[in-house]
Amino acid sequence: MKTLEWWDKSGTGQEETKLQNASKLIVHMAIQQAVQQFSQESHPKEKGTGNHVSLQFERGQLAKKHKKK
Repeated sequence: MKTLEWWDKSGTGQEETKLQNASKLIVHMAIQQAVQQFSQESHPKEKGTGNHVSLQFERGQLAKKHKKK
C-alpha cells in the first residue's frame, strides 16, 4: 500500500505481505469449503437415485409376490 509508506516505511512491506498471505489463505479455504459443500450436496443425489431404484425394485418384487398369491 503506497499510501502508508510515508507513515511507516519499515513495517509496511512486511504488513502488506502478511495481508496478502492472509488473503490468499482465506480465498483458498473458501474455495475448499465450497468444493466440499458441493461434493456433499451432489453425493446424496446419487445415493438418492440408487435408493429410488432399489425401492422401485423392491416394489416390483412385492408386486410379483402379490400377483403369485
